[in-house]
Amino acid sequence: MTNLEHDISYTTDEIAQLLKVSKLTVYDIIKKGEIRAYRVGRQMRVDAVDLTAYKERLKSGGESTPVSSKSMIPQAIAPESVTDKQIIISGQDLSLDILASHIEESGLFRPLRSFSGSLNSLIKMYQGQADIVSTHLFDGETGEYNVPYIKRLLTGRSYMVINLLGRKAGLYVQKDNPKNLQDWSDLGQSGVRLVNREKGSGARVLLDEQLRLAGITTCSIIGYDDEELNHMAVATRIAFGQADVGVGIEKTARLINVDFIPLIQEQYDLVLIKTPENEKLRQLIVETLNSASFKEKLAAIGGYDLTKTGTILYETV
Repeated sequence: MTNLEHDISYTTDEIAQLLKVSKLTVYDIIKKGEIRAYRVGRQMRVDAVDLTAYKERLKSGGESTPVSSKSMIPQAIAPESVTDKQIIISGQDLSLDILASHIEESGLFRPLRSFSGSLNSLIKMYQGQADIVSTHLFDGETGEYNVPYIKRLLTGRSYMVINLLGRKAGLYVQKDNPKNLQDWSDLGQSGVRLVNREKGSGARVLLDEQLRLAGITTCSIIGYDDEELNHMAVATRIAFGQADVGVGIEKTARLINVDFIPLIQEQYDLVLIKTPENEKLRQLIVETLNSASFKEKLAAIGGYDLTKTGTILYETV
């Protein structure tokens, strides 16, 4: 053990990178008491000597030995381990990071972020792997957002749907729109190359539904199977001339050198399962979304419609 190790500590993000595991795994290791951790303000830290000890136990082939919870997080710093009340927020919009910050400031819960798409987030919720999910899933049959999918996927569960925000969705095209793409039906034109979003994302569902309504087969579209994991990556590919068009939201187009064709107003909602145990969490979310400070931060970003923010749109008994 070197003297230097006594002076070095790591954040949970750094531990995840060093061990090549997810941040959720790091929190699980800490929660189980397999590695010593402590809090400095709102941040969890692990000393280098404790990380080394943990790795040596793993190398020895033996099981990790839980450490005392009293020594893991000093009572003077954290009367109750914040990881005991950790929650997972699943979705990709920047507004969710702001929500997570407000939740953490409450001191009631430790928010963790998962960056799955809308459909995959709902599946994770059904499987008990997410506490709050965001969704923007367009249903071509009804013209509605989210609730038709939630009813099908969360069958037998009690839940609530709260509006987070509205935002414009449409097509990213190259500057000056050389292909003159104006509507969903234009994606069926010969020679138009698409860059798509991953299966399970709200943008992919929106595209598939609009193609179905327009009578366009996916196999006829060049690049339909060419996938990216977020709006930024799609817009960047188009800006560099690697594709002609992609589906995304207006806000991203302001950051990347592409033009944007608005085609629909998306309804971006939050879903929470209703249980006696998470009543306090549900109350906190409703209060946060309706607070002036939260709405001011969203308004400062721009590109969001906050008319219905905090409104409970659907709720089972």
